[in-house]
Amino acid sequence: MGMGPDSSWMFDLTGTVIPIFIALVIGIIAVSAGRGLLQWGRNNSSPILTLPARIVSKRSEVRQQQLQEESTTSRTSTTYYLTYELENGARMEFKVEGSEYGMSAEGDRGILTYQGTRYHRFQRQPHYSTAE
Repeated sequence: MGMGPDSSWMFDLTGTVIPIFIALVIGIIAVSAGRGLLQWGRNNSSPILTLPARIVSKRSEVRQQQLQEESTTSRTSTTYYLTYELENGARMEFKVEGSEYGMSAEGDRGILTYQGTRYHRFQRQPHYSTAE
């Protein structure tokens, strides 16, 4: 009994189509992980800069996750962002902790420390200080 056309088709599917599909999926995962690693590496090789800056805007992003399909319980997570303007007019947005976000006001001036896209800290200078 010879092998029918059906069995050779099955071999074709498992021999070529599925491995290609798996390779594609792995490739997509590798690219997105690589992009994150690249940014991380770029940040590490970037100089740590400490520059005078002021806060020009603040925003928060609320994401809602439903824990189960039927249930009414949902978890919300909030991400906080502050936008700083440097003396040369360049603006940069960084993700910050909620507590820092709460303590920050638009117009605050101070010294911003960052590395690439990684936020380190913002040393706020009191408004009443005479050193302007």
